[in-house]
Amino acid sequence: MLTRLHDLLRLRTSPAVFFGSAGVIILFVIATIAFTEPLDRAVGAASDWLITNLGWFYILGVTLFLGFLIFIAIGRFGRVRLGPDDQAPEHSGPAWFAMLFAAGIGSILMFWGVAEPISHFGDPPRGPSLGIEAGTPAAAADAMNFTYYHFTFHTWTIFTLPALCFAYFIHKRNLPPRVSSIFQPILGQRIHGPIGKFIDIVSIVGTVFGVAVSVGLGTLQINGGLAQLFGIPETALWQLIIITVVCGIAMISVALGLDKGIKVLSNINIWMAVALLAFVLVTGSTLFVLKGTIESFGRYLMNLPQLAFWNDTFANTGWQDGWTVFYWAWTITWSPFVGIFIARISKGRTIRQFVSGVLAVPAGFSVIWFGIFGMSSFDIELNGEGGLVERVVDDGDIPGALFAFLEYYPASFFVSIVAIVLVIIFFVTSVDSAALVTDTMANGHEDFNPLGQRVFWAIAIGLITATLLVFSGTGGLEALESTIILVGLPFFVMGYFQMYAMYRALREDAGEMPAIRTRTWKRVLPPEEYERREHEDEHDTTDFVVEPEAVDEAPVMRDPYEEPKAVKRQKVGREGTLPARTQSARKTYGRGSDIDSRSEE
Repeated sequence: MLTRLHDLLRLRTSPAVFFGSAGVIILFVIATIAFTEPLDRAVGAASDWLITNLGWFYILGVTLFLGFLIFIAIGRFGRVRLGPDDQAPEHSGPAWFAMLFAAGIGSILMFWGVAEPISHFGDPPRGPSLGIEAGTPAAAADAMNFTYYHFTFHTWTIFTLPALCFAYFIHKRNLPPRVSSIFQPILGQRIHGPIGKFIDIVSIVGTVFGVAVSVGLGTLQINGGLAQLFGIPETALWQLIIITVVCGIAMISVALGLDKGIKVLSNINIWMAVALLAFVLVTGSTLFVLKGTIESFGRYLMNLPQLAFWNDTFANTGWQDGWTVFYWAWTITWSPFVGIFIARISKGRTIRQFVSGVLAVPAGFSVIWFGIFGMSSFDIELNGEGGLVERVVDDGDIPGALFAFLEYYPASFFVSIVAIVLVIIFFVTSVDSAALVTDTMANGHEDFNPLGQRVFWAIAIGLITATLLVFSGTGGLEALESTIILVGLPFFVMGYFQMYAMYRALREDAGEMPAIRTRTWKRVLPPEEYERREHEDEHDTTDFVVEPEAVDEAPVMRDPYEEPKAVKRQKVGREGTLPARTQSARKTYGRGSDIDSRSEE
């Protein structure tokens, strides 16, 4: 039946995966509209239970993922190339970096650049436990600790783990671009069966929800900016209009494809973002911002081990539930989309290059971004007129934080318009790249994808966004948080299986390293004991020495991945020796060499 419907609609995809994912999305939209209050209560109760009982699981999981990536990158598998062994990277470093921001991180920077530091400055996360008072330099220092924690290494760890797995299994093992392909070492051919299809359906639905939350945040921010500049009300109608416009532009970009659409837009918005960043730095308190950015990053590195495992156990304020747990759950839901996208543009790089690049480069840019915007916000509060804390924390206007911040700078009206355009472009690139990748996940190939399929996923993202923002019982940011915490749980569970599958595949493909061979040494006795045994008939001192003496030579190492050279036939007495097998020259080791020579003769 699904196949007949698939053919009737002239689709070219996997019917079970496509219709299964589409069915869940459509069912959610209908159920939310038809049963708003009961569904809202159920989602809220389930979300509260998860936060209370499994928040620690989210915190621990991301830190373990980071440790695994570092272990893989610095170990012997770091030399493995993601693709054929002689494959060169397809994209230059600058182009690769720019396209990383098309995956959606740019939208995060725009929304939280001011809102995150000011929120923690006005309401310190560890205020009750460490006695930090709001609005003080100590609050500013701890605010930057958590801002960097939320948006640098740990956030990009969530993206990097599935991205690395996708890159390996797609480019190295030539498997379909699906989440189920990562589980091939565990499932084998069953990745094409019911279990594999279930994994792909869950991944696609989660990805759509994750991107929808991102678009929802952008919608709130755009609406807040328009309200401040033009007096447009922050209502459901205007939010629907914004969602429609963003998704409509995204569909045009989807039709143009990766090179003409996403790549062009990503290059435009990265340069616009850098220009906005430079404007804030130059027209603000430049020296204060530069000093504060460097200092705050060093403080973050010192506090990172503690932050990575902090669970607010003693104070139990609930702060972490609405911030860190929400971030990790939200980020991991759209990690399959970001992962496939990053994997697609990273063919030809080694695992070490990939992990270090995807972790360090965007994280470094985030440090600069949040350092400049965060320290500039603190300068307004500590050394200037103030007012941001009242707007963002007291009034709860998180979406309008950026535009309230820009009011303190020259040409604020014009710069705010540029910021709105930048936010729109960031969210357009998020939607169009998500639509392309989601369609690829449903198809299982990238060879030929009808335009209608790709457009459908852009529409699906818009529908979920509108449903969460406008039609859910709670509405706004709270509805986005409650829903995404639930959706993120299965992705964290899959993350542990991804680590195992990746490590197992590397061991299978690269082979096991042989056990390390070392020289053999004679047993050494103290001189007085050796002399005693020499004069006693019941002891044999042949295998004992006074000075350390090697029995054989040290092995000569060679690259185990290089093809061995042709070995010349040695005389019978030396065929089995290590120098004969490795074609290495014999070395002398004092008395040990004399012993070996006599034994060979």
